[in-house]
Amino acid sequence: MPTRKLVTSYTQDLERFPDLWDKIGLWIGFTILILFPFVASSYWLTILNQAFIAVIGSVALMILTGFAGQISLGHAAFLGIGAYTVAILGARFHIPFWLALPIAGILASLIGLIIGPFALRLRGLYLAIVTLGLLFLTEHILMSFPEYTGGVSGLSVPTHLGFTKVEGEGGLGAFSRPSEIFGFRVSFAHKIYFILALLALGSAFLCSNIRRSTLGRSMMAVRESDLAASVIGVNPAVAKIAAFGISSFLAGVAGGAFALQQQYITIVPPFDLSLSIQYITMIVLGGVGTTFGAVAGALVFIICSPMMEWVGSHLPLINKLTNAQQSTLLFSVLVCIILIYEPFGLYGVWLKVKRYFLTWPFRY
Repeated sequence: MPTRKLVTSYTQDLERFPDLWDKIGLWIGFTILILFPFVASSYWLTILNQAFIAVIGSVALMILTGFAGQISLGHAAFLGIGAYTVAILGARFHIPFWLALPIAGILASLIGLIIGPFALRLRGLYLAIVTLGLLFLTEHILMSFPEYTGGVSGLSVPTHLGFTKVEGEGGLGAFSRPSEIFGFRVSFAHKIYFILALLALGSAFLCSNIRRSTLGRSMMAVRESDLAASVIGVNPAVAKIAAFGISSFLAGVAGGAFALQQQYITIVPPFDLSLSIQYITMIVLGGVGTTFGAVAGALVFIICSPMMEWVGSHLPLINKLTNAQQSTLLFSVLVCIILIYEPFGLYGVWLKVKRYFLTWPFRY
């Protein structure tokens, strides 16, 4: 079944936006992205900020699980490492957030590279158990140093724009305060919106490039079979360790972005097993092994969660549960229904829509 126009060269095959309609859709998307924060309420602006963070984290897990086939239940550990790195660097060392974010990614990546060698001998549920152990170990370490992490009470996250000792001193550390630009009042939610949007677009672009690269193809070969990949000249060790390193770096950045957006973080919740399961749900819902699936799954999961809470409050028996439980229960049912009728998730639905318009008015 056709899902794209016929191509006659590798150059055409590698084009991301091959025809006019793709380019029109791209410009419409950018226009909506720029105008949305100025027309949306503060509630939906916050929801979309959280969706951007979820996109970064979902892309990170897609590289590890979707491309390389390494099942991980410790994704929340890398997000937690990134979040507390940004918080501690800002609170105790007065590091600006734009420098703390890459440091958070690098630190999380180092931890990922340490875990990576375990994937050389373990796979499937055995590897999942190892990464689950990393999650509980990270929680324990963060709890063991309350003088740095705040322990159960949590930790405030300052948003320094420059190297300053006091938040707001000289205007350098006052990034979280409202500003006025060309006569318009710009809140912290608006400013962090554009930063998170750039990070989400950058992570999706990176994921797309990795998938089309030699490294990405090596990861997918290892996902299918280590032995077969070795026969065709792929080094499984390099592919797996690289997948852990890149994935944990992006997860650390996502955790740091989450800390900046929330401005106050605790260890549990949100950095627990349920968060790791949520990210697995995102990539499965969107379509495993695709950049589209990582982005679409994260956006749909985060944006639909408040809608599920509204639906749950109007259903008998379910309305007796908490909002989080209502959302989890209804979303679980929705994911099961989608995967029963479309195993490729939202990516499969998108291919069917494309196929319909490409073959219209004919049916195959």
